[in-house]
Amino acid sequence: MKKYTFLDLAVVNAPYEKAMTEAVGRVITSGRYIGGSEVAAFEAGLSAALGVDHVVAVANGLDALRLIVRAYMELGRLKPGDEVVVPANSFVASALAVSDCGLEVRFADVDPDTYNLDWDKMPCGPKVKAVMPVHLYGRVCVVPEDIRQRYVVIEDSAQAIGARGACLMGHAAGMSFYPTKNIGALGDAGAVITPSEEVAAVVRSLGNYGTDRQYHNIYMGLNSRMDPVQAAMLRVKLAAMDHENSIRRERAGIYDAHINNQLIELPKMPDDPETHVWHQYVVRVADGRRDEFRRFMESRGVETAVHYPCPIHRQPCYASRYSGLSLPVAERLAEEVVSLPVSRGTSVDDALEISAIVNEFE
Repeated sequence: MKKYTFLDLAVVNAPYEKAMTEAVGRVITSGRYIGGSEVAAFEAGLSAALGVDHVVAVANGLDALRLIVRAYMELGRLKPGDEVVVPANSFVASALAVSDCGLEVRFADVDPDTYNLDWDKMPCGPKVKAVMPVHLYGRVCVVPEDIRQRYVVIEDSAQAIGARGACLMGHAAGMSFYPTKNIGALGDAGAVITPSEEVAAVVRSLGNYGTDRQYHNIYMGLNSRMDPVQAAMLRVKLAAMDHENSIRRERAGIYDAHINNQLIELPKMPDDPETHVWHQYVVRVADGRRDEFRRFMESRGVETAVHYPCPIHRQPCYASRYSGLSLPVAERLAEEVVSLPVSRGTSVDDALEISAIVNEFE
């Protein structure tokens, strides 16, 4: 029986193996293993690719968000006890970045069509000072202008590199290059993106022990620096960003055109296809049949995944504090969503065959 792997990173990285091997060799012979020209070149390349003013390479995606929050605290825009609105159906890092800095998370429900933050249901109040829209599964969460004017807007762009509008709607954005991302490193890596030179400078200092020059610490910072090896490999991958995203859009289009099963709800396609990079292709299976559907797909050789099986406000680390909170859309999605393979590791023929298998579920 043919096997359809959900995500084979060896296959995804195979076209870039030679160039990445050369990139690692370049770092080894440079003798510069922290910072240096590779990191600077990656920052410049990402800035140009995304059309943003300032990029600061950091150690991982969680740190990117944490450093943004810390920067706004150092600049006096946020303070301990302020509330930050975060959608409940995201990876836990979105909320951890807020909690780690001594701010309060205000979980919000989401739109049933886009799975992104529902602005009509956004919590408000005098303590709400910031909002973190998450571009979930690679679909841009459009931020209304009045929200941008009233609050600090910190985009969680971990899943949306290259999507039109991502990293351009807020005051700063956090990016992840975890290996499974559309443009992934061979380890942890992240970046902060912002139009503000001031924010970028504070983030860069905070991520380097809070220094503004050697042995001179102006903040109580941390060590969060992208290493040159990851930067060099990401420079290789970044050059293929548009191509990799086009592959995912093609596979998503195949599913959309060929899956026809009333038991399976497909994701809503955006009006502008460039605003979605399909980090995940997520269908929904209602009536408590998700596990049955996944077992069926597995029996036919198709590996699936669930992103995410528990909304953040019901995670053990948050559940006691938010025990009385009801967010019905996020909670329902957590029970119904299933991700199908959508990377370059899934060929056109694979996508067509997987579509046919989905149609057989009854």
